[in-house]
Amino acid sequence: MTLPDFLVIGVPKAGTTALHAALVRHPDLYLSAVKEPKYFLSDGPPPAQGGPGDAQTYQEHVWRRADYEALFAPAPPGTLTGEATPFYLYDLDAQARIKRAVPDAKLIVVLRNPVDRAHSNWYHLWAAGLEPERSFVAACDAEPARRAAGWAHFWHYLGQGRYGEQLQHLFTLFDREQVLLMRYRDLRDTPVEALDRVCAFLGVRTGLLGAVPSENVTPYVPDTPLNTVLRTALRVGGTFGQHFPVPLRLAARGPLLTALHRQKGPRPRLTADERATILPWFTEDIALLEKVTEESFQDWLDLENPPEHHRRR
Repeated sequence: MTLPDFLVIGVPKAGTTALHAALVRHPDLYLSAVKEPKYFLSDGPPPAQGGPGDAQTYQEHVWRRADYEALFAPAPPGTLTGEATPFYLYDLDAQARIKRAVPDAKLIVVLRNPVDRAHSNWYHLWAAGLEPERSFVAACDAEPARRAAGWAHFWHYLGQGRYGEQLQHLFTLFDREQVLLMRYRDLRDTPVEALDRVCAFLGVRTGLLGAVPSENVTPYVPDTPLNTVLRTALRVGGTFGQHFPVPLRLAARGPLLTALHRQKGPRPRLTADERATILPWFTEDIALLEKVTEESFQDWLDLENPPEHHRRR
């Protein structure tokens, strides 16, 4: 039996892809070649339907136990094995499955300002041509209906950011010493120190990783008539593409994405009005987060001074 020693379990759009890319370079660690196996998100086959593109994503889940174990079989002797699926924190059933399968695993959580995380999540799907809502706030308003319709976790812009609830549940299953909480800003602003902290937590050598690579950067996609056509075509393909072989699907999708991402420019900024509209949805949970972690997250409540990286854009 080959199961992981550690898991990066959260959160989406908080640097987990970059963290995975950095940890892959450590000689004492072995991370699965599949960055997000999503094994613990289901007890069997994942759903067959969902939001735009979800059916194709579900086809990529590594849900069979033997296939999941095979991801870690090539690990050199003596290395620690791990994987990164940032939806595990959000999915409380996934937390329980992890507890049953690997109760001694070490868990890494990277937290990001939930409003900024939600906006980045929305724009990621917009740039992929899958998000039909031009307005970030309107997309958030649509979340209850989308969840009722079975859209996958990545569409839950607001729900994904309720870290207090998620961590409160996690700490009923795992000892706090098994969980490392980090901030997205630390990975971004002080990457060497952040990586050494991860390595120390895992019990491997520090001082060997010098940077967090730039990974999973969302391209610029302006709202133009041509891009509207391209995005519609991508959503239609996301609905029907699961009926075609993967090579054919990728061959059809590739040129559309290339055309959609043809322009260069800055990604849209989260406006002050958008922040003020969305933040109240998280205030109660941020208070719970502070209680659960005994750490301050008051900077997330500051409407007058948004995160530095947002001001720079």
